[in-house]
Amino acid sequence: MNDTPLSGGQVRKINWFYILNIVVLSLWALTILYPFYNAILISLVSQKEYMMTPFMLFPKNITFDAYTYIFNSSRIYHGYRNTLLILLIGVPFNMLTTAFTAYALSRDRFPGKKAITALVVFTMYFSGGLIPLYLLVRDLGLMNSPASVILVYGANTFYLLLMRSYFLEIPAALEESAKIDGANDLVILLRIMLPLALPIVATVTLFFSVDRWNEWFNAMLFLREGEKWPLQLVLRSIVMSTIDDIGSRNVSIRKTVFEDGVKMAAVFITMAPIMFTYPFLQKYFIKGILIGSVKS
Repeated sequence: MNDTPLSGGQVRKINWFYILNIVVLSLWALTILYPFYNAILISLVSQKEYMMTPFMLFPKNITFDAYTYIFNSSRIYHGYRNTLLILLIGVPFNMLTTAFTAYALSRDRFPGKKAITALVVFTMYFSGGLIPLYLLVRDLGLMNSPASVILVYGANTFYLLLMRSYFLEIPAALEESAKIDGANDLVILLRIMLPLALPIVATVTLFFSVDRWNEWFNAMLFLREGEKWPLQLVLRSIVMSTIDDIGSRNVSIRKTVFEDGVKMAAVFITMAPIMFTYPFLQKYFIKGILIGSVKS
């Protein structure tokens, strides 16, 4: 730590450790951000320019052939439609099961509550297995149906525990006064508990939304028709089949379409909605996690 003289006899201390932290974290941020930036650049240049400067900073000639190639296919539109369907139905279903279970486990009204809570926590570390899950979905007749993707993912144990911790800190006097006025448990949850727990509810809703947007594994297991695939699975199919797909076209298309550019364009199209939305919602993520952790 050095001293730098200022006017008026004041001395300003230079904290070199602080400066070093800024430099190191800035370099680390660049190593994280550059791959995203480079992916966007690859989607906007031709194969010739990419081969000449694979680690470019600014493209000389911009082309939208990769995006034109993707949007000429109906797969990307089907992916957006199916993902929005999963999002709009799946997130309310997740919130319903998670909030109801968290509220029930935060009350001291039934025997065996601790044992049930322990069993719920147990599922966070050990699952029933992939084969039993597949057999269950098959026996229920949900194969190749969007319901198989929506219903197979219910309450999340970690999010449930966050909400339970928050419910535990709400004064019991509020609930007792509501019961005196004739309110039942459902009314208490919907009209008192959830409004008071709005920060953690908003946070868990955002978590579930991101999870549903990134849905692909269960869709890969249970959905057989490509028109029913969510966006992430469509992206996976584009990334894996671009070479064969382009190779089957005529020579003129093979000359204009850059295979890696198509892959990077598909990546950007898929992650753009979340990437542009997350910065505006990040404060809710941080606030909700802090609230849940402090109150637990």
